[in-house]
Amino acid sequence: MNLLLQIWRSSLGKKYIMALSGAGLFLFVIGHLVGNLQFFLEPAAINRYGHFLKSTPEVLWPARLGLLALIGLHIVSALRLTAENKAARPEQYQAKVAPKDASLASRTMAMSGAIIASFIVYHLLHFTVQTPQVNFTGTDFDQLYEPNSGGADIYAMIVCGFSVWYVSLFYLISIGLLCTHLGHGVAAMFQSLGLRNHTWAPRIATGARVAAILIFLGYASIPVSVLLGRGKEYAKRIQSGVSPDKAGSAIKAAKGVEK
Repeated sequence: MNLLLQIWRSSLGKKYIMALSGAGLFLFVIGHLVGNLQFFLEPAAINRYGHFLKSTPEVLWPARLGLLALIGLHIVSALRLTAENKAARPEQYQAKVAPKDASLASRTMAMSGAIIASFIVYHLLHFTVQTPQVNFTGTDFDQLYEPNSGGADIYAMIVCGFSVWYVSLFYLISIGLLCTHLGHGVAAMFQSLGLRNHTWAPRIATGARVAAILIFLGYASIPVSVLLGRGKEYAKRIQSGVSPDKAGSAIKAAKGVEK
């Protein structure tokens, strides 16, 4: 415990914590993208994926708690390091000129981080908690069920959710900021861990930017395809059958089959 406190109290320790938690979040972003891209397969594919996650709480909840811990450590360590840097340089520079070697991403990390945090909260309310008041569709996502199995229809939920253009726009802007954050953060992570030198620095920076662009294109492809019409007819058919009575009957029937 004393060792952990010493690591946390040192600036170098907090840099390591921020770098390692950022690496964990980066891997999560990639894994989450791989799961989401099943949207471009038949609807049953992503529905099976969603059902697997919901039916294995022993996997889902440790993953959620671990993710929350990583987010918390990343944010708190970043805020503490920022505060320590400001305390070490109490007097502001007279000239309000950004350093030549500082990129726009590096200068706006705090602001983009705050926007990303607000997006995460909204995204959880939108698709995980499925709060009807935040989806702006007039449809309760919790009442969207597959006609055959009676299970939750994740495919229809995604189509309905991204059919609202301003929701998709907010998603695209937030993912863009996230990828800008990642593009700088991944390169900075190597530096914080002492794994970057003058020879490899340009290659690492380029690789980080390419990875960020690919991740953005992957995530952006889903709302863009929905706005272009993908899955609209399917979602309409599912929505037309939405009613508490039908939903309840479907669930009971599905549970009866399972037994």
